[in-house]
Amino acid sequence: MRIMLDTNILISAFVFKSIVMNNIIRLLGEQFSLVLCSFIIDELHNVVESKFPDKSDALEDFLRELPFEFIYSPKSLPEDLGFIIRDKDDEYVLYSAVLADVDILVTGDKDYYEVEIERPEILSPIDFINKYKLVENDDYLKM
Repeated sequence: MRIMLDTNILISAFVFKSIVMNNIIRLLGEQFSLVLCSFIIDELHNVVESKFPDKSDALEDFLRELPFEFIYSPKSLPEDLGFIIRDKDDEYVLYSAVLADVDILVTGDKDYYEVEIERPEILSPIDFINKYKLVENDDYLKM
């Protein structure tokens, strides 16, 4: 199964050192194929450089250690994307996920949960774990 992680998931793991997010990302990387698009990587760099400049140097190490497939996001979007989402930046992420043929987009951004789209399936990290039985109970909190 191919899984795309949204920028907010990566920020939680990298910037805030969320044990839960780091464990979820580790488990996803061990059991599935992670996919990141150029838009997400660029957005991650921009957020870290503007809001957490003291962490900029460590970002490359974080990305280098993360096993993922890299795909390029389109520079422009077609008029009919096949879905509607409030935030225009999110259009690039979701359209990149569609082009990359990912099965699931994991995000904490509630705007995605309103989108009507057949594929990819859009899930929060916890919903993904619960639905796909990634771990038993709260084991991901203890790892």
